[in-house]
Amino acid sequence: MLISRLSSKYDKQLPYIIISALALIVVIAGIKLFVELTDNLKTDILFQLDITIAHYIVSHRSPLLTQYFVLVTNIGDVYGYLIVFAVCASVFYFIFKSLKYVVQLLLVIVLAFSSNLILKQIINRSRPDLEHLVTVETLSYPSGHAMASMAFYGFLIYLFYQFKIGRLLKFGVILLLLVFILSIGVSRIYLGVHYPSDIAGGFIAGFIWVVFCILILNILKIFKEDPKT
Repeated sequence: MLISRLSSKYDKQLPYIIISALALIVVIAGIKLFVELTDNLKTDILFQLDITIAHYIVSHRSPLLTQYFVLVTNIGDVYGYLIVFAVCASVFYFIFKSLKYVVQLLLVIVLAFSSNLILKQIINRSRPDLEHLVTVETLSYPSGHAMASMAFYGFLIYLFYQFKIGRLLKFGVILLLLVFILSIGVSRIYLGVHYPSDIAGGFIAGFIWVVFCILILNILKIFKEDPKT
């Protein structure tokens, strides 16, 4: 009887506890993977793999593809995120009647941008020796575009997955965001400004921030739920 009453009290918290535990495992595994990739940046095997993949992608340059990837990479820049964030904030406020999603999304992108600048300075990797089709001024690893796109659009995927909207619309939005994340990453290699490992490192770091923020949000929900009610 006592066990039944105790379990019923914590029924509301159990999903958040499970998600938090899984998120913590993913964060730890992600950090380990990022560290291992970073440690291997100067190895001949990774360098040759980077060069092979980069040259293969660059060999497919065409006027139409260049226009597409320049557009995508510009949307994945600071000003692009300001526009997309403003649109998302309007949708969240006027349609979903909530500002908490706006704050959460802002937190994720700020963490991604600020940590990327720090990581670039610490790791200090130069850009590839390829023809750059766009102007770049920062260091190479991890890719800021890849990291920010995974953090920002990855967290949007998490939010849309939770929204009570039609399944077809939800699937369409999530698929579009996934394609957009991948396109931004590939665009940086195509435009000659990043090694593939820069993109991989950026994706991993951005995904860590997504899962970390999900972890924090679920921990807050655990404490918000009152086990006495």
